Amino acid sequence: MRMAKALRRTLLALVAGLVAALAAPPAGAGADVTVRAYAVPAGGHPHDVAVGAEGIVWYTAQRSGHLGRLDPATGAVELIALGPGAAPHGVVVGPDGAPWVTEGGTNAIVRVDPRTRAVRSWPLPAARPSANLNTLTFDRRGRVWFTGQTGVYGRLDPATGAMQVWDAPRGRGPYGIATTPAGDVYYASLAGSHIARVDVETGAATVIEPPTKDQGARRVWSDSRGRVWVSEWNSGNVSRYDPPSRSWRTWKLPGERPRAYAVYVDDRDTVWLSDWGANAMVRFDPETETFEVFPGDRRGAAVRQILGRPGEVWAPESGADRLVVYRYRAR
Repeated sequence: MRMAKALRRTLLALVAGLVAALAAPPAGAGADVTVRAYAVPAGGHPHDVAVGAEGIVWYTAQRSGHLGRLDPATGAVELIALGPGAAPHGVVVGPDGAPWVTEGGTNAIVRVDPRTRAVRSWPLPAARPSANLNTLTFDRRGRVWFTGQTGVYGRLDPATGAMQVWDAPRGRGPYGIATTPAGDVYYASLAGSHIARVDVETGAATVIEPPTKDQGARRVWSDSRGRVWVSEWNSGNVSRYDPPSRSWRTWKLPGERPRAYAVYVDDRDTVWLSDWGANAMVRFDPETETFEVFPGDRRGAAVRQILGRPGEVWAPESGADRLVVYRYRAR
């Protein structure tokens, strides 16, 4: 009898320990952050992610040619086929509440109706084939701006269907793109190692040189003050450009060989980055100039982009077929 009771206590202790371990955040998680992962259908390799105001999460399943829809409340995932040859890269939720996609496989900008799931496509001009479309953003007039790594950037007016595509001033490389609160559009050139400000009326791009040579500017994002944050793939830095003063600040990510891929600034003006060198998510506080590292629990997670909404930061793990959310107390 005593042995049975002791065995029962041991089993209960083991179960309690297992539950506690499963409920605990990954090593390195901050006290104010909870982390949860959602598995998505295998083989899609989620590239980019976007979350709408109501909490529904959209992601590009690049390998399978789908746009995925995750309901975090239930964990249910729906795949929406984007057509033969599709290989979607970027996704954002537009002012209309719909997911908009840079569809590299068919060389088009695509909108998916969030209610009917109808797919509408705006192909690039025939004179601009194989642009290697990357990411997109909206300006304050509801027009879509997008990048193509072959050396182009462009603008689509959904109201009229008019599309213009320009040659990037230094050729190959346009990658990440973002809009500031004032409505200015900036893109990063990975191959060109610079960022550029785009005149949203004329389309002209002005090159802005970061202080580190050959840094590999990959993605950009704006904080609430219009300062532009840049993830530098080659250097492992995160940099900040202040447009009024035309000045730069640069910080090296922690670790031996950081590789900063994606960057996102949350509603508290805290900067989030994905570090491929450490297989981790990194949070940077500009006020204290300190980093906090959230190590990945899957090898080769390969987080290529970060996006969120107040209180949530979403990271697609293309190497693990998961979407991971970092929840914190919103401002």
